[in-house]
Amino acid sequence: MSELIPWIVLGFYLTGIAMAIHSLMSTRSTQGAIAWLISLLSFPFLAVPLYFFLGRNRFDGYVSSRQASSEQFKPYIDEMTRDIGNYIVTPSVNEPPVWLCRELCRIPVVKGNALQLLVDGDATFDHIIEGLRGANHYVLFQFFIIKDDGLGRRIRDALIDCSQRGVKVYLLFDEVGSYALDSSYLNTLNKAGVKVATFNKKGNIRKRFQVNFRNHRKNVVIDGNKAWLGGHNVGDEYLGKYPKFGHWRDTHMCIEGPAVKALQLSFLEDWNWAKGEILDLQWEITNCANQDAHILVLPTGPADELESAKLMFVQCIRSAKSRIWITSPYFVPDEAVIAALQLAALKGIDIRILIPDKPDHYLVYLTAFAYIHDVSPVGVKFYRYSDGFLHQKVMLIDDDLAAVGTANLDNRSFRLNFELTAIVHDVVFAQQVKQMLEDDFSKSQLVANDEFSNKPWYFQLLVRIARLSAPVL
Repeated sequence: MSELIPWIVLGFYLTGIAMAIHSLMSTRSTQGAIAWLISLLSFPFLAVPLYFFLGRNRFDGYVSSRQASSEQFKPYIDEMTRDIGNYIVTPSVNEPPVWLCRELCRIPVVKGNALQLLVDGDATFDHIIEGLRGANHYVLFQFFIIKDDGLGRRIRDALIDCSQRGVKVYLLFDEVGSYALDSSYLNTLNKAGVKVATFNKKGNIRKRFQVNFRNHRKNVVIDGNKAWLGGHNVGDEYLGKYPKFGHWRDTHMCIEGPAVKALQLSFLEDWNWAKGEILDLQWEITNCANQDAHILVLPTGPADELESAKLMFVQCIRSAKSRIWITSPYFVPDEAVIAALQLAALKGIDIRILIPDKPDHYLVYLTAFAYIHDVSPVGVKFYRYSDGFLHQKVMLIDDDLAAVGTANLDNRSFRLNFELTAIVHDVVFAQQVKQMLEDDFSKSQLVANDEFSNKPWYFQLLVRIARLSAPVL
């Protein structure tokens, strides 16, 4: 056995060199390429296995699949475009600068929408289950995490009830996010007629265990005219029943109107990737009388030509005139977002970033200190939410724009995960978001500018080391 050790060592180093070349040729960001290059050449015994699971940076299979099915999708896209035409907001010189984001996904801004802000888990899932009871034709139900617990079984029973009433039900979840979901849970749904699919459980063994390219979207569509999206997953912890975190602070929203068609199209593409099927859905527009919120739905992900989620954040920050408030459980941005925050702060814009005081990932928690240290001196204010765990992904821009979705302020959302965000232009909705966030700030502690510098030297060293991992977190 001892004579094999030199060959094993040589094999690791040669594999590390090969993977380093692959990283150099394929990684989107310079920081990510450098991080992998150093790790693979210096510590191949640790880095080679990690790169096997974390190293892919492009989702080529999804791109080719979407291109191959483009002709199949065309009639549905044409139908949606035709029906939605009367609700498209025409570009103008006076439009909010944030609407430039529509070019990232080629989806129009649409008017004629009604909205409801849903704060925390009980309100969110009670509203979704009530909506499921009223479904007549079909339900599209998509979450990153589904658990077989109290809430998970409530959702299961509600979906089964829909199916037994003759409603077509399609359930899509991420196999890594829902790794603990028992097969008996899925078998019960299948026996009741619910169509179940995992997002990426196909291909070779590497793809099955690939940590990157998770479908992080949370998207429910009923009959093509009502939808929900936001930060919650399906599990008791999202109702605040997990003792480790206690109160779980999260936000969802309900949409009725033309914008639902964009959420429906996002699910249609994801389902086609997972199952190779194109669903027969309703594309006729239902107008919401007396309500006229303008909405841009942004499905972003690693199959995009550009880093759409990151550019969305940058454009939102750049478009602000007086206020940009952001809440995220993770603050591990890249240099472009840092620069945008610094420039906005220098213009005197009120920038507040709300993050958890209680971490769920300690490495990410450490890394955030370094980035906070970069932007605090120019006037960006950070708050640590102390009333439980903060998981919402919300932005408030000035007095009339708000965004609710699934994207975090980190590399995974910027480059590696499929995300979904709704940007809303509506004064009433923005005011509701403002009041909600003011209540969150009242339960938070302002981070002092010298918080990092006052930490012990060994803590600062850990933070600097942790920051090196930011491009691959």
